[in-house]
Amino acid sequence: MISDVVTPAAETPAANGHGEAHSTAGFKALMLGSIGVVYGDIGTSPLYALREAVVAASGHAGSVNPQAVLGVLSLILWALIIVVTLKYVLILLRADNNGEGGTLALMALAQRAVGHRAGAIVLLGIISGALFYGDAVLTPALSVLSAIEGIKLVTVAFDPYVVPLTVIILLALFAVQSRGTARVAAFFGPVMCIWFAVIAIAAVPPIMRQPEVLLALNPFYAVSFMIHHGIIGFVTLGAVFLAVTGAEALYADLGHFGKRPIQTAWLAMVLPSLALNYLGQGALLIADPKAIENPFFLMFPDWALIPMVGLATAATVIASQAVITGAYSLTRQAIQLGLLPRFEIRHTSEAHSGQIYIPRINMLLLISVMLLVLMFRSSSALASAYGISVTGTMVVTAMMGFVVIWKVWRWSPLAAAALIAPFLFLDLTFLAANLLKVFEGGWVPLALGAVVMLLMYTWRRGSRLLFEKSRKLEFPLADLVAMLEKRPPQRVSGTAVFLTSDPVSAPTALLHSLKHYKVLHEKNVILTIEIARTPRIDLSERVRLEQISETFSKVTLRFGFMESPNVPKALAIARKLGWQFDIMSTSFFLSRRALKPAAHSGMPRWQDHLFISLSRTANDATDYFQIPSGRVVEVGTQVTI
Repeated sequence: MISDVVTPAAETPAANGHGEAHSTAGFKALMLGSIGVVYGDIGTSPLYALREAVVAASGHAGSVNPQAVLGVLSLILWALIIVVTLKYVLILLRADNNGEGGTLALMALAQRAVGHRAGAIVLLGIISGALFYGDAVLTPALSVLSAIEGIKLVTVAFDPYVVPLTVIILLALFAVQSRGTARVAAFFGPVMCIWFAVIAIAAVPPIMRQPEVLLALNPFYAVSFMIHHGIIGFVTLGAVFLAVTGAEALYADLGHFGKRPIQTAWLAMVLPSLALNYLGQGALLIADPKAIENPFFLMFPDWALIPMVGLATAATVIASQAVITGAYSLTRQAIQLGLLPRFEIRHTSEAHSGQIYIPRINMLLLISVMLLVLMFRSSSALASAYGISVTGTMVVTAMMGFVVIWKVWRWSPLAAAALIAPFLFLDLTFLAANLLKVFEGGWVPLALGAVVMLLMYTWRRGSRLLFEKSRKLEFPLADLVAMLEKRPPQRVSGTAVFLTSDPVSAPTALLHSLKHYKVLHEKNVILTIEIARTPRIDLSERVRLEQISETFSKVTLRFGFMESPNVPKALAIARKLGWQFDIMSTSFFLSRRALKPAAHSGMPRWQDHLFISLSRTANDATDYFQIPSGRVVEVGTQVTI
C-alpha cells in the first residue's frame, strides 16, 4: 500500500527544472508537436459536431433550415472563441503548477494555496479526474467510428464493415501502447498539419459558392437562434459542445510543450482551419440540405473520399493516442497524490520521463472502448454520450481556476469571480444541455465517473484511516533509538533501510526485525518518501539527511507528483551529503500489511471490503520504487481497519 511508505510533502517552493526545456527546444518543433498531440481531439470534431448540432436544431435530418444552420454555425464559432480561446488559451494556460497543467495539477496548486481547508478542492479534483476517464473511453470509440463511417459514402456495400474495421483499428492502437509513443509521435505533428490544411482548403469552394454563410461570424445569429428556438435551442447546445471537446487537452499537455507553442498553434493554424471547415460544411448544407447525411465528407469530390477516410482515420487515431497517454499521466498523478493504489508503471523512453505505459489502465480502457463500440455501433449514437464527461470536467476546472486566481494570483474575490463567472455560467449551461441526453447514452460517462470517484474516495479515506490507526499503535522512534543505543543488541555488518510513511514513529518492519532476528545492522536508515504538490522536484532538493545517533539516520526523498520514484537513483545523490551508500551491502526492509475489516471503523463495512480489495491489487512497493528485489526483506503484519 502506498500509505505504508509514502507521505504527502509539505508546501514546497517552486522548484522545477522541467520548464527550462521549453527555452532550449526549438519553438517550431514544440509548436508542431503541440499540433499533433494537443489538438488531435478538437481537430477531429468537424467529423461529427456540425452534423449532430444541425440535426438537433432541425428535429430530424430531413428538414434542414438555412436559418437554423446559420444559428448553429454561429454558436459553434463563438463557443470556439469564448470557451477555447478566451478561457483556456488566454487565461487557464497561465494557471500552471510549476510549468504543468491538467485538472490534478490545478487541484494540487489550489490545495497548496488553501492549505488544510482543502477538502472541497480534493473532492473537485476527484470529480474531474473521474470524468476524464470517461473522456478517455469515449474519444477513441467516437472519433475512429466517425472516420470509418466515411467509407459508406463510397458505396453502401461498406456499411456492414464499419464496426469490424473500427474494432480492428482500436485493437491495433491499444496493442502498440506498450512499445511507447516516441516513434509514432514523430509523425503526429506533420499528419495533423496536413489534416488541418486539407480541411481548411476543402471548405473554400463551398464558402465561395454560398458567401452568405459568413454571416454566422456575427454573434447575433447565435443569440437569435437561442431566443427563437426555446427548448430545441437548449438541446442543440449539447450537440454544439461537441465542437469544443478536447479543449481540456490544451491545459493538460501544458507541461509537454509550454504555453507559447500551444497558444501560437491554436491562433495561427488550428482555430482558422476549424472555423473555415465549419463554415464550409454550413455553406454545403445551405446549398444542399440532403448533405446532412455526412457534410464533412461530402465537401470532397468522389475521387478524394477514400484518401480522406484514410487521413481522417489517421487523425482520429492520433486523437485517441493523445487521450490514452493522458489517461496514463493522470493515473500516475492520482497514485502520487494518494487517490489510487499503486499500479505497475513502465517507462517507454529513457530520455522522456513523461512517456509511460500502465498495463492495467490500458487493458481497462480497451475493454471499455470495445464495449462502447459494440453497444452503440454509430458515431451519432455515441455523440449523445460524449459531452457530459467533458462539460463536467470544464465546470470543475473553472471552479478550481477561481481559487487559483483568488489565492495564488492574489486577485480580490470579486475580481476573480468577475473573470471566471461568465465562463462558469457557460460551462454550466453546456452541462445542463448535455444532461438532457442522460437516457440516450449520457449515463455511460456518468456511471464510469461514479465508479472511479467511489474508488478514489475509498482509497483516500481508507489510507488516511489506516495511517491514523497505525500511528496510535506505533512506538516513538526517538525513544526506541535511545533504548537501542543504551543497550544495543547483536550487530551485523551492512546497512538496513526501513521504509516508512511516518518518520516520527518506529517503522513496523524495524520492530518486527528486532523481535524475530534479535540483531541490528551497523548502519540503520529510516527512509521516508514524500510526494510534493509540485510536478517535479529539483535534484538539489531530492534528498534530506539527518543523523539521529551514531548508528541511526533519517533520509527523506522528495518527488514531484508527475515523477516516478526511483529510490536507488535518489539515494545515490545522498553520497554527496556524506552517506556512503552501497546498494550491494544494503538491505531494504518493507512492511507488508494484511488488512482485515474491524468491527468498528470509520467507513461502512462494504467500503472496508472495497478498500481491502483495492489494497490487494496494488503493485508491489519493490517494483514501484524500483528497488532491486534481491535486496528486499518483507516483514508481514496483520492490521484491522
